[in-house]
Amino acid sequence: MEHIYQYAWIIPFLSLPVPISIGLGLLLIPTAIKNIRRIWAFPSIFFLIITLIFSLNFSIRQINGSLIYQYLWSWTINKDFSLEFGYLIDSLTSIMLTLITTVGITVLIYSDNYMSHDQAYLRFFAYLNLFNASMLGLVTSSNLIQIYIFWEIVGICSYLLIGFWFTRPLAANACQKAFVTNRVGDFGLLLGILGFYWIIGSFEFRDLFEITNNLIQKNGLNSLLTTLCTFLLFVGAIAKSAQFPLHIWLPDAMEGPTPISALIHAATMVAAGVFLVARLFPLLSITSNIMHIISSIGLITLFLGATLALAQIDIKRSLAYSTMSQLGYIILALGIGSSRTALFHLITHAYSKALLFLGSGSIIHSMEPVVGYSPYKNQNMVLMGGLTKYIPITRTAFLLGTLSLCGIPPLACFWSKDEILSNSWLYSPIFGIITYFTTGLTAFYMFRVYLLTFDGYLRIHFQGYSSTKTNLFYSISLWGKSMSKRSNSDRNLPLSTIHKKVSFFFKEKKNNVKNEIYCFNTLFTNKYTSIYPHELDNTMLFPLLLLVLFTMFIGSIGICFDPRGIDLDLLSKWLTLSKDSFIESSNQCVIFFEFFQNVIISVSIATFGLCIAFTFYGSINSFFPNLYLFNFFLKKGIKRNFLDQIQNAIYNWSYNRGYIDIVYTSVFTLGIRRLSKFTEFFDRHIVDGIPNGIGITSFFIGEGIRYIGNGRVSSYLFFFLSFVSLFFLIFLFFSLKHI
Repeated sequence: MEHIYQYAWIIPFLSLPVPISIGLGLLLIPTAIKNIRRIWAFPSIFFLIITLIFSLNFSIRQINGSLIYQYLWSWTINKDFSLEFGYLIDSLTSIMLTLITTVGITVLIYSDNYMSHDQAYLRFFAYLNLFNASMLGLVTSSNLIQIYIFWEIVGICSYLLIGFWFTRPLAANACQKAFVTNRVGDFGLLLGILGFYWIIGSFEFRDLFEITNNLIQKNGLNSLLTTLCTFLLFVGAIAKSAQFPLHIWLPDAMEGPTPISALIHAATMVAAGVFLVARLFPLLSITSNIMHIISSIGLITLFLGATLALAQIDIKRSLAYSTMSQLGYIILALGIGSSRTALFHLITHAYSKALLFLGSGSIIHSMEPVVGYSPYKNQNMVLMGGLTKYIPITRTAFLLGTLSLCGIPPLACFWSKDEILSNSWLYSPIFGIITYFTTGLTAFYMFRVYLLTFDGYLRIHFQGYSSTKTNLFYSISLWGKSMSKRSNSDRNLPLSTIHKKVSFFFKEKKNNVKNEIYCFNTLFTNKYTSIYPHELDNTMLFPLLLLVLFTMFIGSIGICFDPRGIDLDLLSKWLTLSKDSFIESSNQCVIFFEFFQNVIISVSIATFGLCIAFTFYGSINSFFPNLYLFNFFLKKGIKRNFLDQIQNAIYNWSYNRGYIDIVYTSVFTLGIRRLSKFTEFFDRHIVDGIPNGIGITSFFIGEGIRYIGNGRVSSYLFFFLSFVSLFFLIFLFFSLKHI
């Protein structure tokens, strides 16, 4: 027994003192706590650094061959039921702990300055520390029910952080959408947990894997029931990791602060779903049908995410769809049995995506002096451009993150993504073709984001925008008419519509463009001018530089070729520990020549995507990017019209999110409302109407009888003669009818 493992239980609790202290302080001494609010960043970072030291120690011991350590204590004991809580330290846990803590520390350092202007600074750090603590508790959990408890806490924290600026209607709607969507997955996960407890009578992972495997070998399990319960467990991961069809919450989650976007997309929310699939991999791999479902959903998600990112104009939303696509790669790798490769890509993607999101936060922060704070403007890439000369450090960091995600060697994501591509091709040529094609799409849309943001000139000043009340340039804007402010209806115009409006502006102002460029450069190179994009403070640049180092070198832990007979694959040592390990490496290292043959195709496709993006969004189109791809080749004729229809269809598909939200709104939102109205009508007029009708009828009958049976002979004679007359008239009517 390793002595340090005895203290592993403290890991989830190290981040809790900060939110508890902030909560009590705001309750008891709010003024004093608010006056020293910036000091709370230090203990937050300090406690997470201690957790990182624990994590690195565990990782080193796992690499050196330590066995799995698990400690349990009883919480509830009954004759037929017992529930134990504890913690589990193995290779998967050590990897996730290291990933969460390293990314979490960079986000905390970055957030201190990024959120310093916000009045809810203390609330933000309380939520952020609780978010980290819940994720750390999830990855150290020793059984399914404990995972589910922390799983729900992670969901609550994401709800609070996505809707952090809850006074904005979009943020309030986004957090509700994320919460409701994840409830679908969480309900499936709960049903799966209860189903397996009913089958095997335990929540512990080891019992779950061993007993299920033994029962399957002895044909002691109903295959349909086992498959159903296993799929329900995977449904939880579908929602948490934004897989199709429960991916719809992820793009809208960008309404939260940018540091939270980085944390959600790199190390917490979406990583929880991948962790669950990896933890349950021995169980999922028993059933081939489930593995086919996992790989198919991953394939659909990676392709769908790449196509939906092609035409987005919000920089954070573009990165969100990129995350969705990359998570599709990871789930696909798990579905085809490449668990080592999936975890490798989870690591490399986490650092690259954290770098990109924090870089996008730097871009948004730098645009505030130009346009003022407005998420519709300083996140809109149509209004950016030319930021290279103003934020060169951010630009370099963002470029490295972009190239890494595109799969350009020797950056981090290249090593992991290439393994996924090779394994996908070996698994199925159809899977291989789609994944290779998506690699080209990834390179295209990621380099598109980079070029729209940093290349050319700052387009917002050619649209009549300024941080002052008077315009510094011509009043004619990119929308093709004179205006000082954009109307709300133009706020989210598609880029294809903007293209048509801008063409008129450049035809009319063709001779004055050079003058505007001269005025623009004169204004923004004046050091005494305050209206210009600016680089970040050192406290915000430091996390970017740390993530740059990770993006450049973290891929070396999984290099899987053997140039001189030396085993360089540190990740395989990290994962392949003993016969008791829950995850084992399924990859064998190859010689350098075979490795070169495997990667040349993927790198060529990624480079081709980069070149296409530069062709349409590069400096030659700096004032307005050529959004119509086929216009570059064809000018007139029937083919031009046909290709226009194709490109419009592609653009509309991407910009409208594949019409999936529209379908969900029509089927679920409006459908549930119609069902509710019908239910309300049925309940009021049928369910309540029958007893109410019986009561009213009884009332009138009773009233009638009361007036009839009053004891007066005259009343009896009146009713008697009335009924006799009525029957006589009826008899007379039928008698005359037969004559």
